[in-house]
Amino acid sequence: MSGSNSSPPAAVPNTTDADQPLDLTVHSLPTPQDALGAVPGRPVNRPLGRWKMIAVMLICAAPVIASYFTYYVVRPEGRRNFGELITPQRPTPAISATDLQGKTQNLRALKGQWLLVSVGGGACNAACEQHLYLQRQVRESLGKEKDRLDWVWLIPDNAPVPAALTPALSQATVLRVPAADLAAWLAPAAGRQLADHLYVVDPIGNWMMRMPAGLDKAQAPKAKRDLDRLLRASSSWDIAGRADVLPPPPAKP
Repeated sequence: MSGSNSSPPAAVPNTTDADQPLDLTVHSLPTPQDALGAVPGRPVNRPLGRWKMIAVMLICAAPVIASYFTYYVVRPEGRRNFGELITPQRPTPAISATDLQGKTQNLRALKGQWLLVSVGGGACNAACEQHLYLQRQVRESLGKEKDRLDWVWLIPDNAPVPAALTPALSQATVLRVPAADLAAWLAPAAGRQLADHLYVVDPIGNWMMRMPAGLDKAQAPKAKRDLDRLLRASSSWDIAGRADVLPPPPAKP
């Protein structure tokens, strides 16, 4: 037609591509057979799957099983002390003691510190000297905790102390105590003498441990280990020195 601006008709969009809805593919969940590793066309190996599950459960339960076996079957012994614990504990008696200068004091004045105690006559034989030496060495080996422990030599007779021994006793507490009073408080193991042992007294004043008789240099580290444990266990309430940190004992009726 003349005078008209003819143009080709607009292209009609291909409805088969643009207007079609999105095609979503939905995949089904794996079947139990697939989860167990089944292969299409092959029978499911159900016993194998059960064994796998049992194996996983055993691996998870192994620590619990091991702990029960250890406790109820093996039953390991508890940690043992080198020294013998005293049951019941024996409180320090209120008896008079005399130092080497002749000054009298109550034995209970020693409360407030851990004590490592030896007993021996004033003449101090070889076994006595050995105990005094080990007391000093064990105390020094405690390092910064040594100020919480006093080493004490209790003498149950009136024999003079050798002058040569005096310098070594500068840091020791040396007291003469009547033998009968001492025997009423401390006691040796069966078949042993009072002077055969070292004794441990707690800051409250209770005799609570007796070291084995015949303690020597080779065994001294074991005694130190016991003292280390006691000092650690009491660190929350015990301090160095005899400050009045412990409650007074109840009045007797």
